[in-house]
Amino acid sequence: MNPNGGDTIIRSTQPTATRRRIILFPLPWQGHITPMLQLGNILHNHGFKIIFLHAEFNSPSYTNYPHFTFKTITDHVSEINHVPKTPPDPTFIITYLNENCVDSFTDCLNELLAEPNEPPVACLITDAEYYFAQDVADSMKIPRLVTWACTIASVLVYGDLLFFYEKGYFNFTKKDPGYEAPMPKYPLLKVKDIIKITPNPKGLGEYLTKVVKQIKASSGIIWNSFIQLEEPTLETLNQDFPIPKFSLGPLHMYFPVSPSSVLDQDRTFFTWLDGQAPKSVLYMSFGSVARISKLEFLEVAYALANIDIPFLWVVRPGWVEGSEWLELLPDKFLEEVGDRGRIVKWCPQNEVLAHPSIGCFWTHSGWNSTLECIREGVPMICAPCVVGQPIIAR
Repeated sequence: MNPNGGDTIIRSTQPTATRRRIILFPLPWQGHITPMLQLGNILHNHGFKIIFLHAEFNSPSYTNYPHFTFKTITDHVSEINHVPKTPPDPTFIITYLNENCVDSFTDCLNELLAEPNEPPVACLITDAEYYFAQDVADSMKIPRLVTWACTIASVLVYGDLLFFYEKGYFNFTKKDPGYEAPMPKYPLLKVKDIIKITPNPKGLGEYLTKVVKQIKASSGIIWNSFIQLEEPTLETLNQDFPIPKFSLGPLHMYFPVSPSSVLDQDRTFFTWLDGQAPKSVLYMSFGSVARISKLEFLEVAYALANIDIPFLWVVRPGWVEGSEWLELLPDKFLEEVGDRGRIVKWCPQNEVLAHPSIGCFWTHSGWNSTLECIREGVPMICAPCVVGQPIIAR
């Protein structure tokens, strides 16, 4: 591995004797679980025994990972009975997890360390957003590395979020002349990109300040990225984060993840997709977390009805505020579209993007989706929602 942030060359080998254990702990969302499983496969292929910790909330499927040991961390999310329909900021559940997983996580690590006849623990690898894990790891003298499931540039922007809030950037509206202006220190970004990160910049900024502090206290950071994509950012990062840095991505190139989706995947549309002309289909998906308003949903639907191209549209249950699934579609939408389009609840995105009939991807600009698109050479229409997505899209 290259600890200075350069690309790391990974040569897959069959494991011989298990040397040591590595403990993994991702956030409970598909965009974090998937790359952590891919990283676990890489490490297992190099002889490490993988212990995969996960929260009760959105727990992954174990079926395709018999070579991992899975353990559940009690998170108490099921006890929440006052979650607002629109949380005050995107970190509502993550903050709750940081505050309520400590005891169960600590107990689990103690049990793992005390297990007889097991190899020693080499390190703990968690998503960076689990800032509480650093103090626990330090108390047990376990090296903790963090993974960052977003563009490298976002960690620098997040570190400045409170500064941007205090300078009043989040008070700008579309009518202000500075709304389209470039951001100081980040000229590729515009003020409107920063505003779109969160509706609660103070709350998110305070949370991310804790995250960044504990990243700098960790034993290193692992990026699901590659140097050619973000070389200028890495140069800045080397100054601001004096810890080892490893660029391992795109992880799905090394180990396409086995099915582990927290949502059931529909495959029935592939026969239809096989019958479409090369590069003719518009694929649309907005990830496993993002939500949109009824008006935004209708705008998308009317656009699809009025363009004469085939489309595959992923409409995740609960994606549209105030709707279970498709009940808000315009009258006779399905009849008018006919065989030109398909709507599914979820699908195997890697396979879809690699399909020769896909010509464009309308995306929320999630990091995994972006890397998969770059890998397959599919053009993107970017419609970012929150947090790191406006940064990725720009």
